[in-house]
Amino acid sequence: MSKFLNYIFSLPRPQKRLVTLTIDAGFIAVAFWASILIRLDTLSPISEGGLWGVLALLVPISIFAFVKFGLYRAVLRYMSVQALGAIIGGVLLSCVALVALSFFTGVSLPRTVPIIYSTFALLLVGGSRVVVRALIGRFNGYRKIPVLIYGAGSAGRQLATALTHGPEYRVVGFLDDDPHKQDTLIQGYPVFSPAQLHKLLDNEHIEKVLLALPSAPISVRKRILNQLEPLAVEVQSIPGMADLVSGSTILEQVQDVAVEDLLGRDPVAPKTMLMQADITEKVVMVTGAGGSIGSELCRQIVRNNPSKLVLFELSEYGLYAIERELSQYIEEHQLHVELLPIMGSVQKQNRVEAVMESFGVQTVYHAAAYKHVPLVEHNVVEGVRNNVFGTLFCAQAAIKCGVETFVLISTDKAVRPTNVMGTSKRMAELVLQALAKKQSDTRFCMVRFGNVLGSSGSVVPLFRKQIKQGGPVTLTHPDITRYFMTIPEAAQLVIQAGAMGCGGDVFVLDMGEPVKIKDLATKMIRLSGLTVRSDSNPEGDIEVICTGLRPGEKLYEELLIGDNVEGTTHERIMTAQEVMLSWGELEPIIANLDKACHKFDHEEIRTILLCTPTGFNPTDGICDLVWNARKLVVGEQVKQNLVHLTK
Repeated sequence: MSKFLNYIFSLPRPQKRLVTLTIDAGFIAVAFWASILIRLDTLSPISEGGLWGVLALLVPISIFAFVKFGLYRAVLRYMSVQALGAIIGGVLLSCVALVALSFFTGVSLPRTVPIIYSTFALLLVGGSRVVVRALIGRFNGYRKIPVLIYGAGSAGRQLATALTHGPEYRVVGFLDDDPHKQDTLIQGYPVFSPAQLHKLLDNEHIEKVLLALPSAPISVRKRILNQLEPLAVEVQSIPGMADLVSGSTILEQVQDVAVEDLLGRDPVAPKTMLMQADITEKVVMVTGAGGSIGSELCRQIVRNNPSKLVLFELSEYGLYAIERELSQYIEEHQLHVELLPIMGSVQKQNRVEAVMESFGVQTVYHAAAYKHVPLVEHNVVEGVRNNVFGTLFCAQAAIKCGVETFVLISTDKAVRPTNVMGTSKRMAELVLQALAKKQSDTRFCMVRFGNVLGSSGSVVPLFRKQIKQGGPVTLTHPDITRYFMTIPEAAQLVIQAGAMGCGGDVFVLDMGEPVKIKDLATKMIRLSGLTVRSDSNPEGDIEVICTGLRPGEKLYEELLIGDNVEGTTHERIMTAQEVMLSWGELEPIIANLDKACHKFDHEEIRTILLCTPTGFNPTDGICDLVWNARKLVVGEQVKQNLVHLTK
């Protein structure tokens, strides 16, 4: 049977129409003779030539009526109300033709025959299509992936309709938390309680659960995902309403579950006054504009209508990418923002000064920094130059050029740092605190937060890639924990915190609860429909391997130094009272650090960082690759000299 159906369905469209026309002609003949049999209870009139003449004219007229009503333009598997209307219209016209033909040909037909004929024709022509559509659905359904839709609301119903006509998924039913919807049928699909999911996975061989909750708060989505995660069924979601309205995605698109649904919180609506205070109608400059945080800051800034936005970036491609994206956004939304893409390094003070002075910069968001802990450990001098002196040069340029507000993007790794990257960011904070005490023209503040989801150094893209490749998923330590925040939320809070500063403030963003990275990896594996391979489950799909802590890496990150923490008018922003140095105390430290960097004296650099009140507590020796390579060369030369002397 399946081979026959497959053969019929694979015929070219013209041949399918010819088959359909022939079958419909046969249905009309059957309906004609069946109506006479039912009415007269005999087929004796079959020998009358007049009835055959009526039938000979009725068949082509009926087929012509169906053609005109567009019945044969409708694809069977997508037959809709319009196709049903074409069938009813064609049958009624055929009935009228039967009455007219019997009148003009003088063939006597009982008055009830046309009515009975119409009923049979409607059942045969229409019913046959319903049957074929059901066969097609069943035939195609066996080849589709069985799925459940979580959410029987309007989005879920639209998704079910879209998937029914699609080639990939077969909808088994809905899952919904609403008890009033459970144990009912919606669009012909049963609605189940989430408590029944485990049984459905076994009985229906469900391979995916599709979340149709585009408008649900993140907290609700997080709760649902926590329920689904232990079942090791693949979970995907449809786009959010913002994406649907903007047209960037369509409803029937499914995508991987966003990790922010697992880790994030419901974002707090930004305060308009704080968002606009340092941006609207002002000249704003973002250093590191092409980076993860820098680019999102630029997006948020453009939405708040600055007069000019200076994109300062060292990477040519990074600058090109963000300038192109923002230009398109400005054009689409008809904004009056002048974009100024400037290439340059924050380590060149004269370049930074020239840019700030030329464009009359009023607000600076300093996001340019080296943030990857192991890379900075391996390249200490460049890390210190960029993070400490880059911040110093930008801050001094800001003072000289009369910049009103300067906001440093700091990090949780600056708290009791165990690595050079964190220490260099804490040094940068000390620089701004000292300059804030030295003068009052430029308002300096720092905003400290943890990891952002989806950034260039985030573990999330790495885990996704490793899972798609079949594993293993690698992490450095089974107990390692981190704070996470979405990039848009972090950027909004940075802008708002910057507007709240008085001078020398260290703001700390509320990052929520810390996340154990191993738990994150496990959740991502299970929500991909896979299982974790372990000693207790040796047949699992993906193994999680611990590779050991990298140079300078902490097990736990902190956001504060000491306990002297105060709240602010914003529920997600706090302020911390930190140890500060005056510029007179800090200036000689900076000068000595500059000399040590110039000489590539890594021992002296480490000594300076340890003696400065940064809380630096290194867990490794000096890991700079060039320094260690030079030590090996020098050691080898000394060894050779000793050998030569002994001879």
